[in-house]
Amino acid sequence: MDFELTGEQRLLRETVREFARQEVAPVAEELDRTKAFPYEIVRKMGELGLMGIPFPEEYGGGGADTLTYALAVEELARVDSSVCITMAAHTSLGTMPIHLWGTDEQKGEWLPELASGRKLAAFGLTEPEAGSDAGATRTRAHLEDGEWVVDGAKQFITNAGTDISGCVTITARTNGDGEISNIIVPNGTPGYDPGEPYRKMGWNASDTRPLSFDGCRVPEANLLGRRGEGFKQFLHILDGGRIGVAAMGVGLAQGALDEAIAYAKERRAFGQPISKFQAIQMKIADLSAEIEAARLLTYKAAILKDRGESFTLAAAQAKLKTGRLAVRATEEAVQIHGGYGYIEEYPVCRFYRDAKILTIGEGTDEVQQMVIARLLGC
Repeated sequence: MDFELTGEQRLLRETVREFARQEVAPVAEELDRTKAFPYEIVRKMGELGLMGIPFPEEYGGGGADTLTYALAVEELARVDSSVCITMAAHTSLGTMPIHLWGTDEQKGEWLPELASGRKLAAFGLTEPEAGSDAGATRTRAHLEDGEWVVDGAKQFITNAGTDISGCVTITARTNGDGEISNIIVPNGTPGYDPGEPYRKMGWNASDTRPLSFDGCRVPEANLLGRRGEGFKQFLHILDGGRIGVAAMGVGLAQGALDEAIAYAKERRAFGQPISKFQAIQMKIADLSAEIEAARLLTYKAAILKDRGESFTLAAAQAKLKTGRLAVRATEEAVQIHGGYGYIEEYPVCRFYRDAKILTIGEGTDEVQQMVIARLLGC
């Protein structure tokens, strides 16, 4: 067991932390209030190399490992979840399938633009009747004159409808039976329509919307990986993505604790800062211990993945633990702020709204429990 980060990892963590404080924090409240997509922030993240951390250097990526990526996600979520999910969904869900299963031609076409952040990638899995039961995909694709003709619908898709969205990789049934394959659909393809963005509880500055496909035609060469292996592929993507979402939960919980401690030191009652009252100290102490435990569990999942070992169990445990912790930590931070915690100008109010989705997205808590129980032999 080695709890030391490398020099490169520490440098990246400090770089992202400074970027989040200097560039993201000052505009986070306005972006959330106006529901404006953070184009300028994304551009700057691309210039810093944050949109391609785990991808090969030959395609413009950082060539870094999963733990390094998790550190960056954590630091962004510590300040703003909308910016963080834009980067995380683009990396873990949108670009990773092309990196893992793309042909040389597909990688050459897409990875340089995606790793640089000049274009965003999305992953279209969830459907109106295929969420937790992802194998119930109804979107269909059939070959006709050397092209895939796609018909169907997706929902709750991140990064598919912005001005810089490049492509979405969708799951589709590619025969009349249970065969599921993944297909790359470029933005702007006739018959592919990103719908209007959802009105959401949180993550207001991120792009989330439904997608529809009506006779959408893409080249046969846009098949990603082998035909019929889409189910296995997206399960692998979800496992890796859960590490990113777990890192988001750690970062959000830490950010809430940071705000709670700062406020408790300033707010005075009965002649002293409320940080001196035992009730407040106990809340802060408990959260601190739980966050550190969740952080180590998340890092363990990342390290197992980097070693090439089985990480499905650790990733599911981390995602389950950190999502619930983020909800509790933000609730406690609001409570410590008292009435001010209910006011939008205070970050903890936004944090509280942003936290709940971490128990739902990338597999609900109930799905994580099923995965964990199954891997424990139950």
